[in-house]
Amino acid sequence: MTGNVPPVNGGEKVAVIGLGYVGLPVAMRAVEAGYKVVGYDVDVPRLVALRSGHSYVEDVPDEALAAATAAGFEATGDGAVLAGFDIAVITVPTPLREGVPDLTFVEVAARTLVPHLRPGVTVILESTTYPGTTTEVLAPVLATSGLQPGKDFHLGYSPERIDPGNKVWNFVSTPKVVSGIDAESLAKVQAFYEALVDTVVPVGSPAEAELTKLLENTFRHVNIALVNELAMFARSLDVDIWNVIDAASTKPYGFMRYTPGPGVGGHCLPIDPSYLSWQVKRRAGHSFRFVELANDINEHMPDYVVQRVISLLNAQGRAVRGSRILLLGLTYKAGTSDARQSPSLDVARALSALGADLRACDPHVTEIAVTRVPATLVPFSAEELAASDLVVVLVNHEAFDAKVIAEHAPLVLDTKAVLRGTDFVGELL
Repeated sequence: MTGNVPPVNGGEKVAVIGLGYVGLPVAMRAVEAGYKVVGYDVDVPRLVALRSGHSYVEDVPDEALAAATAAGFEATGDGAVLAGFDIAVITVPTPLREGVPDLTFVEVAARTLVPHLRPGVTVILESTTYPGTTTEVLAPVLATSGLQPGKDFHLGYSPERIDPGNKVWNFVSTPKVVSGIDAESLAKVQAFYEALVDTVVPVGSPAEAELTKLLENTFRHVNIALVNELAMFARSLDVDIWNVIDAASTKPYGFMRYTPGPGVGGHCLPIDPSYLSWQVKRRAGHSFRFVELANDINEHMPDYVVQRVISLLNAQGRAVRGSRILLLGLTYKAGTSDARQSPSLDVARALSALGADLRACDPHVTEIAVTRVPATLVPFSAEELAASDLVVVLVNHEAFDAKVIAEHAPLVLDTKAVLRGTDFVGELL
């Protein structure tokens, strides 16, 4: 976490509900800003890690956690610690269950706050969700306290914009969209985030803020699907899609660079657009065709990667079964340990099912985190590369030295164009 530390905020107490990739950075920054901060989470391994001084979020180094703890930050699963809060920030998961948004964690978080609500406090939801959640789901649960949102306490929504591993745009430097259910709520939410980040962008309602988040990720999702499908067609046309993207990127207006890959992952891209599609179908009775088409393309990219693996090995007179295949990268993006919804895991499962002798390398992932992956976790080394029949580059982690791969891997399928400019044997996606 970086940024200038504002003056101490009058001893106000901030409670962060959910200490994952979103909540922990919020908590750390609030400590830096001078608030008294408590973190509430029911994930026992997560709490054990925090209490032992270990951060599981790359953007929060252990040193920052130690400094926050020394300043009074406490992580606990005891709801009693929420008593006396002035500002509560809900940053819990909002998964999809069979295509339907599951807001159970939001509702549970709200019920946990209910006994501790009092006049004048502020509650902010950051979890990604569909337009209407703050007023239609969260507010009624909080109102069971006997206090009315907007009348007795303040309520707002501010979508998270955490991009794990981004060295340019961090929590402090990324503009924060804020909203409230009324003018006073907006003022409270805005004042809180103005103490945490460089730029705050107020919008007219929580629904606008909720839709803003979905628009941002739907935009990315659709454009990634476009280049993914184009990559498949370009191969059929015997055209290098990477050269085409480079050329198009020279246009100073009207074009934004997106690149193909083995699929999309994390919480945002595979899931967020589906919230929007679901709500559009529920409210307007229409299908959101762009989202559904993008989902179809991106969800099948791991299958396309597997087909390319089969083709490459066949050209060498080998079957997938029995071939030693090394996967480079298990997370959903470079520079992070987040493997949620990672397409690399789908590729691994499919190749394992075909009988591959599977190894995987990811310097950001521990053995514990890959228990669901049917592969042996190995270090990145010339020996492991040379011992493989095929190396598949799935994530462009900095640790994966392109020259080392090109020199030692006998055959490569590079889905991220890491090896462009080297004399490697194999193919780009």
